Amino acid sequence: MEEVIKVDHLSKSYGNVHAVKDISLSVRKGEIFGIIGPNGAGKTTTIEMLEGVRKPDGGELSVLGLTPHKQLRELNKRIGVQFQATAIQKKMKVKEAIDLFASFYPTTQKDHLIELLGLHEKMNVMFDDLSGGWKQRVTLALATLHKPEILFLDEPSMGLDPHARRELWGLIGALKEQGCTIVLTTHYMEEAEKLCDRVAMIYSGELRALDTPQGLLNQIPVHYLAFDSEELEYDFLISLPNVVSVEVENHSYKVLSEDQQTTAYYIFKYCYDNGIQIQNFRFEKGSLDDLFVHFLEKEETA
Repeated sequence: MEEVIKVDHLSKSYGNVHAVKDISLSVRKGEIFGIIGPNGAGKTTTIEMLEGVRKPDGGELSVLGLTPHKQLRELNKRIGVQFQATAIQKKMKVKEAIDLFASFYPTTQKDHLIELLGLHEKMNVMFDDLSGGWKQRVTLALATLHKPEILFLDEPSMGLDPHARRELWGLIGALKEQGCTIVLTTHYMEEAEKLCDRVAMIYSGELRALDTPQGLLNQIPVHYLAFDSEELEYDFLISLPNVVSVEVENHSYKVLSEDQQTTAYYIFKYCYDNGIQIQNFRFEKGSLDDLFVHFLEKEETA
């Protein structure tokens, strides 16, 4: 499959802070590619270098065959960018904003986007009077008016309520179906799991893993044991070999483990030796959110 973005040993520093450290990856045409990690991991710096907003300190970078920071004007004709915060005058109406941005391009898909994003009823509403979800629809329209080959989304659903977030996911999926390649940053693991074809996990500026969401979970097994007990103690469970974290709520336990079988053996042996009862014991596979916790735990203990 054609690669539309190629990154080779990319790095960026701010003084003594190494925001991006020797990252290499590629993005394929037509996929939704997620860059995930905690706040301060280097996600935004990475995507800004892809957009040409920031110049890398080292490494090679190609977007649609162009070097972003050197050929920015040509690149801007072929990409769309939705920033975390897009500056639109508060009293500007939606129609006025769309018409203004459409005037920047020789051709647009304005009418199609108004229909796709359901903006008809909001065209005469001032931007400042829109809800967070509708503001995201408008900025998404502005970023895609010229039918870009690649769309960059930086934390697209930040601050949205769960309903608005899921509506936005549907809109992003619809843009993909039209052939647009989408690169997004997020720290919502459910968002990455639902939307992305492949995911790059970045921690402390370093690429730690890259695969499909399911492939990540298969490569780096993260599983947990779930059960109920009124007698087991948190301190005992967290001290067991291979245990990453323990969650407790109303005598219900969720034990995140890198080795389910071994952890289960220690729990059952301890309960048998001490006459402790457990109920509803089950093995469950972790999610990307669990994997996220797994990496954070390793960062804190490194």
